[in-house]
Amino acid sequence: MKVARFILLALMMILTACSVFSPASVSRTPSPSATLAPPSVKVTSAPDVRGTVEAFLKAWQAEDYEAMYSLLAPATQDAIPQENFIKRYKDVAVNLTLQKLDYEILSTLTNVSSAQAAYRVTFHTAVLGDLSREMSMNLELRSDGWRVLWEDGMIMPELRGGNLLALDYRSPSRGSIFDRKGYPLAINTDAVALGIVPGEIPEGMEGAVLAELSRLTGYPPEWIKALYNDNYVNYYIPVGETTRDDFDLRYDVVKDMPGFAWKEYSARYYSDNGIAPHVTGYTLYIPQEQLDTYLRQGYEMNAKIGWAGLEKWGETTLSGQRGVGLYVLDPQGRVLTRLGTRDPIPARSIYTTLDANLQREAQKAINSFNGAVVVLELNTGRVLAMASSPGFDPNLFEPSNINSRALQDVLNNPSNPLVNRAAQSAYPPGSVFKIVTMATALETGLFQPEDTYECGYYFTDLPGYTLTDWTLEKELPPSGTLTLPEGLMRSCNPWFYHIGLELSRAGVADKLAEMARAFGLGVPTGIQQIAEETGNIPDPSSDEIAVQMAIGQSQILVTPLQVASMIAAVGNGGTLYRPQVVEKIVDPDGNAEYTFKPEERGKLPVSEETLALLQDTLRQVVVNNRGTAVRAFSGLGIPVSGKTGTAQTGPGLKPHAWFAAYTSAKRENKPDIAVVVIAENAGEGSEIAAPIARRVIEVYFFGQPQRIYPWEAKLNVTRTPTPEVTETPSP
Repeated sequence: MKVARFILLALMMILTACSVFSPASVSRTPSPSATLAPPSVKVTSAPDVRGTVEAFLKAWQAEDYEAMYSLLAPATQDAIPQENFIKRYKDVAVNLTLQKLDYEILSTLTNVSSAQAAYRVTFHTAVLGDLSREMSMNLELRSDGWRVLWEDGMIMPELRGGNLLALDYRSPSRGSIFDRKGYPLAINTDAVALGIVPGEIPEGMEGAVLAELSRLTGYPPEWIKALYNDNYVNYYIPVGETTRDDFDLRYDVVKDMPGFAWKEYSARYYSDNGIAPHVTGYTLYIPQEQLDTYLRQGYEMNAKIGWAGLEKWGETTLSGQRGVGLYVLDPQGRVLTRLGTRDPIPARSIYTTLDANLQREAQKAINSFNGAVVVLELNTGRVLAMASSPGFDPNLFEPSNINSRALQDVLNNPSNPLVNRAAQSAYPPGSVFKIVTMATALETGLFQPEDTYECGYYFTDLPGYTLTDWTLEKELPPSGTLTLPEGLMRSCNPWFYHIGLELSRAGVADKLAEMARAFGLGVPTGIQQIAEETGNIPDPSSDEIAVQMAIGQSQILVTPLQVASMIAAVGNGGTLYRPQVVEKIVDPDGNAEYTFKPEERGKLPVSEETLALLQDTLRQVVVNNRGTAVRAFSGLGIPVSGKTGTAQTGPGLKPHAWFAAYTSAKRENKPDIAVVVIAENAGEGSEIAAPIARRVIEVYFFGQPQRIYPWEAKLNVTRTPTPEVTETPSP
């Protein structure tokens, strides 16, 4: 029984073992469903900090302070408002006189959520050269990228903790402007503003008051009287200025004179109420809208700058070099250290090519008109006089001058006194242009000197058009049959209409425009020291335009300075010189840093024969009984050659009066000159412009005017004179 039980137990154990470990349920390689997957781990690297550092420094280089601020960490933005951040950088730029900056990233170090960059900045400054600083930038990682943890030391290490930069200036006195002989045109001195209170003048004293004001200002008594006429008001009327030294010579006479008023001031002073004001220009306090620009060039906030003419062109020369010291101040304004210094350099002075007496008389001669006078030395390009009318008193731009209240009258004058009509205004040249037309006619070979044309009242060669000669309007006999030179001498319009039409029909009308430009018209003269207008010489596009251009009309526009350069080239043998107004620049010890040298800018593209014929014909204009300027120059005693011009300007308007001339005196101590006059809407060239040119020539050779003109008594009154009617040919 025991054996049977043992066998039964053994069988049961075997059966149990077979049910648990059957081959079907055993696998040596576990199945995927039977095991757990390992956890997924994603590793994200911190973004490259260099891009943010580069963006911040590049924005600084471009002075894009808003972009810089946008890269600051929120905590930094909470600590400094954007406007304060921007002001901080702008103030540093101004006090450094920063022109530009360069940067270099030296290294970067990145941690899990923070970073640091080292960089070098080189500041290129106007007054202290280059300054370099090495600095560091801390950044923090935000959800949207790296952001800058800004502090003051990131601008310059010296500014950490709110320290400031400050400049200390030492400014030299502004240099002077003289005429060619040393007469002062613009200087720094004590001056006296002069005026009149008509209502305070006792009966019988008006003449004495006017005489004293005239003596001190140079204005005629009748001009001063015209400021108030018979309106004896009890308020101050500005008249002009003089130096304190000149005023002191008359002080005992005027100090108790009723109605005579004055007030002293010290500033930039322009002699004689402005000799060649359009050439010298004037100074102004730096306008608010340009203040930041000038401060960064090293100017003080209350500095004056040259605003026009030589004052502007020679700003660096006339202002010298300011001495400066750059300091670091603590927030309380105490000096901590000096970063650099520059010694001042004295200003230099400019001697112009102008002749003060000739300039003064030229201004008087054109004063009754809107217009201009230009006088050039024939063989050098020196500008001896450049008058533009109406003129202005540059002393009125000085705020400490009580007479500056009259400045608004200048600025509001519809005649634009500040415009230099000699170089900045372009006009149709009228018959003066016939010089170019004759040269073109001969150089193209289409015409010969002996060719003739019947100069009658009318030109009808152009179908559909009837054009007239000036003799018709003047009710003079027609000029009759003329050779080409005689056509120029008589300024025969039909002759030159004929030339223009023939040039056009021959397909060479563009040669007229080419010749004009080669003569210096419609192109810059290159004067440089003053602003100039280019003008316009179009290529003729039709017979009608070619005909009008041949007599200096249509769309032709030239400046008086261009015409002066042209007529000088005709007179000197064919050389166009660059006009210049600076004779020399000298240092305080009188050493010349620059001296005038004539500069050729071209040759007239004509043969010797053509040039000689032009010269002879222009002489005939003045000496031949049929010449258009013979009456104006009779008895002068100085050989003059020239051309009248009467340029039409529109229906109902008087024409512009032109005269262009040169002298051939060949005096050893008086170089020959070219003179050009234009009087806007004044009438005939022979009746208005030619007499003014004669006046200028008289002053140059004889020192003063020699002949009285019909409008002499009115010459210094701003009113267009009415010339006497003569039979002198006009165009």
